[in-house]
Amino acid sequence: MVMNPYHIFKYVPLSVLQILARFVAWIIIKIPSFSIMRTINTNMALAAPALSDCQKKTLTKDIVYHQCLTSIESIKSWAMSPEWSIAQIHDVHNKDILLEGLANPNGMLAIVPHLGTWEMMNAWLNQFGAPTIMYKPVEGRFANEFILQGRARLNATLVPTDGSGVKAVFKTLKQGGFSIVLPDHVPDPSGGVIVPFFGVETLTSTLASKLASKTKCALVGLSCIRRDDGRGFDIYCYRLDDSALYDRKTETATQALNQAMEQMITAHFDHYMWGYRRFKRLPNLGNPYNAEKTTLTAFIQNNLNNTQLPDE
Repeated sequence: MVMNPYHIFKYVPLSVLQILARFVAWIIIKIPSFSIMRTINTNMALAAPALSDCQKKTLTKDIVYHQCLTSIESIKSWAMSPEWSIAQIHDVHNKDILLEGLANPNGMLAIVPHLGTWEMMNAWLNQFGAPTIMYKPVEGRFANEFILQGRARLNATLVPTDGSGVKAVFKTLKQGGFSIVLPDHVPDPSGGVIVPFFGVETLTSTLASKLASKTKCALVGLSCIRRDDGRGFDIYCYRLDDSALYDRKTETATQALNQAMEQMITAHFDHYMWGYRRFKRLPNLGNPYNAEKTTLTAFIQNNLNNTQLPDE
């Protein structure tokens, strides 16, 4: 039997992996032609057009560092036991919001954007029950087996990202259980609506909003942010109780959810995964990541009035 090469991460200390991640980030920053750099620069142009070039350059550097660290920390968490990941969590802010949500008889849906090292939080969150989580296989047999083995150590029930998976999540909520959703991925056109995200009209998943509308479950925002000293992580809990989040009109509820996620992200703006092509389906432009610079600039000037800035 061939050993999965990813298991080597079990034996390398996290501190060493973090040094490696910072080195990789340093190389990426030095080469602007890298795909991730082009993606982040495009996202900053779209989501934070009011920033100066100097501010964007500094912010981009921080984003690359955090994204490289998140990647290696996620791999380490999959390689280790749940107890190891739980031990990395230091402070939990507003934990009462989470406990209140878990006690809701209509179930709870954890809203987890691609913010911070969310994989490290999974083991900690699984202490509170056995969530139903949708899982989409990743490319590469070894990578997929490695992640599945890591997730199998948790209490979670993994279901596919299709109709059967949605039904399983719905059933869990109806029974008063909880699930975890990352609602800021780019869906297929059939599974989304066009609503603003950081001022950009873009295709947005409707799954979480439809589940909330049908079940009236509690919605709790969660993020797992690396501490400033680099030693461990803090978890932040957000009460998402705006009535618009439960609106029967999907566009209204989805837009409200985007606004809630924006508030979570703005608090830790450089920890968000801006290397992800979140805006690849824009109704008036198409894919901005493939657009000519002049075309993208014209689109931003004509369509965006976003003056919201991340905290300095």
